[in-house]
Amino acid sequence: MNANDLLMGGGTKSAAFPSIGTVVTGPIVREPKVQQQTDPKDGSFKTFANGDPMMQLVVQIQTTERDPADPDDDGVRALYVKAKMLAAVRDAVRTAGAKGLEVGGELTVTYVADGEKTNKAFNAPKLYTATYRPPTGEAANNLLMGAAPVSPAPAAQPTAGTPAAAPAGVAPAGVDPAIWAQMSAEQKSKLLAALGHPQ
Repeated sequence: MNANDLLMGGGTKSAAFPSIGTVVTGPIVREPKVQQQTDPKDGSFKTFANGDPMMQLVVQIQTTERDPADPDDDGVRALYVKAKMLAAVRDAVRTAGAKGLEVGGELTVTYVADGEKTNKAFNAPKLYTATYRPPTGEAANNLLMGAAPVSPAPAAQPTAGTPAAAPAGVAPAGVDPAIWAQMSAEQKSKLLAALGHPQ
């Protein structure tokens, strides 16, 4: 068990963003919490140079992901929302006209690009876009009462003869046009595929 497992009460897997185009999405299943960041090396709490704690928002969502090596995997993933992801989620909540994240709300986070590497000792920061759909009363009540969440309808698949979407075209919904403009054709193609857009 690592420090984050302990913080989350044990067992909740972290959402992973291994490559550009990765999308993590699902309804929020527990009230989001604010917690202090921990160092993955030793589990110690992270602070700024002045001693102030470095905080993060922890959001647990019900995904369709399953670890085949873990028969007890229920698909719940913890998003550790901080830095660039925090800004993306904040913008998504504002765009949705919501006051914050709520149980039953649908949160989608997409890894869209790498930022500028400013320190040789660290990897380039990951850049994200996010969308948020506030909960309906029914969705929130189902989750609070332990009922299975209602999965969103799958994205419509292109039919034969549908024109291919040009990767260099207009940024898809939820993607910052400035970030889109900086992405390579390959990155755009991967992102469009992850979002269910025709290629």
